[in-house]
Amino acid sequence: MEERARQRAERRNKRESYFDYSLLFIIIFLLCFGLVMIYSASSYEAQTEIGNAFYYVKKQLLATIMGLVAMFFVTKLDYHIWYRFSVFAYVLSGILIVLVLTPLGIEANGARRWLNLGLSLQPAEVAKLGSILFFSFMVCRMGKKVHKIQATILLLALASPIVLMILLITKNLSSAIIVLGIVCLMIFVATPYYKRYFVLVAIAVIAAVGLVYLLVSGIIPEEASFRFGRIIAWLHPEDYPDTTGFQTLQALYAIGSGGVLGKGLGASMQKLGFLPEAQNDMIFSIICEELGLFGAVAVILLFLLMIWRFMVVANNAPDLYGALIVVGVMAHIAIQVVLNIAVVTNSIPNTGISLPFISYGGSSVMFLLIEMGMVLSVSRRIKLDHT
Repeated sequence: MEERARQRAERRNKRESYFDYSLLFIIIFLLCFGLVMIYSASSYEAQTEIGNAFYYVKKQLLATIMGLVAMFFVTKLDYHIWYRFSVFAYVLSGILIVLVLTPLGIEANGARRWLNLGLSLQPAEVAKLGSILFFSFMVCRMGKKVHKIQATILLLALASPIVLMILLITKNLSSAIIVLGIVCLMIFVATPYYKRYFVLVAIAVIAAVGLVYLLVSGIIPEEASFRFGRIIAWLHPEDYPDTTGFQTLQALYAIGSGGVLGKGLGASMQKLGFLPEAQNDMIFSIICEELGLFGAVAVILLFLLMIWRFMVVANNAPDLYGALIVVGVMAHIAIQVVLNIAVVTNSIPNTGISLPFISYGGSSVMFLLIEMGMVLSVSRRIKLDHT
């Protein structure tokens, strides 16, 4: 008996904490690459309009540094501390979205989506993080009840207010889709009964195809079809070269002219006043133009590696709450990357959405890094057994 007790004690001593340095390296590499590409994509516009070629990259660098500090601080915390603040985070998200309607709201490029709180803040980014925390909390509280269809309906109903506020108040369809996608994927992972989700996806696909058919066939009256202008432009961008199809066409020109190896870093032509939002939503097209198919595939592979590391951490998380946090972050990154690349390549209708860690956007990179801190915090609680 004493020998067995000694062996158990030795095994406990051999157990070491784990830290995902591979994920940390991918994060830092993407951040550095993003700063290089932001400078390349924005320097011409910044110089001609502001008089400082480094204007955008300086602002992004400041947000990145602040985000890294926050990430390392969050990494050191026990992630269970967020369990207590999950409901508060969700409610705060809603309050911040409503504040966009007040004098604190900032309008830019025809959209009112930001708050002036000393620093510019986009409430939709807070909502993504708040939704990850809140629905991780809710699924854990429900326990085995989450397997019931009633629980799925309840969780989707709880997600609806934030999704609708993002859509109706900030007019930000892409962020509303991402928040809803995060919630759906977390429910999907937490529930072993997948048939109901395949049915819902099938219904959504049929509805989308039906809408496109009605638009193409002209069954939807002309006086109503203006509401779906982006879908029409997506189907035939060449018919709207000066209006809704302009940005899409310029992005496709950039992708096509890059070829396999690209024109070379900094050699893009489309960023010279032709492609709107080159450093924001359309930065992937500049990557394709300057670094070619090789650069585009390399970026996609990096994101795939990041998602793989998320899966490793989630599968080995000490408890369900930690696993769900990681799944929520994974859903956020995966959905946003897929939507951004799909928009740039005209695979789906154009909707403003940034490429994580690479596109210009202070709020986005800061909250993404806070999410990365949470994932790394979960990874630190994984124990390795060397027996």
